[in-house]
Amino acid sequence: MEFYPVIKAVHIIFVVSYFAGLFYIVRLFIYHTETQDKPESEQSVLRKQFRFMEERLWNIITVPAGVLVLVTGITMLVLNSALLSQPWMHIKLTAVLLLVGYHLWSWRTLKEIQKDKYKMKSVRLRMMNEVATLLLFIIVFAVILKGGIIAHWYWILISFVTVGVLIMLIVRLVNREK
Repeated sequence: MEFYPVIKAVHIIFVVSYFAGLFYIVRLFIYHTETQDKPESEQSVLRKQFRFMEERLWNIITVPAGVLVLVTGITMLVLNSALLSQPWMHIKLTAVLLLVGYHLWSWRTLKEIQKDKYKMKSVRLRMMNEVATLLLFIIVFAVILKGGIIAHWYWILISFVTVGVLIMLIVRLVNREK
């Protein structure tokens, strides 16, 4: 258990790296998708650059950071299995499972966009980019509030739904011409 704080610190560092990768990869998807509106001469150059950036970001930062987050997280649960009996940890792990689904969606979208298959418009991708933000909110609040999250779950749920709706409305408002 003497290494537990070190493992926890490494976990937090790679959570930051992982989320940075998730936020930026979807931003690259948006820019890549918007190349469809460019003249053909620009499309070729831009798409080649975006493919390169997406592959590098995904394979060098996002996936390795995600693996290290999972490894350090599982290690902490093994070293302190009492955490698994805590209701706040159930909320966190549920959000982590949803995050794994988001990761898989990002990976599938990456593969499609790399082949110039654009299934979503940039506004929809902007909204999808906020899914990671909401999951980050849930995870951080669960960890910080611990027992308080259960005591006040209804206000927290209302707050998250309100924040989610506001984010989506702002995305729509700012990008109404796209």
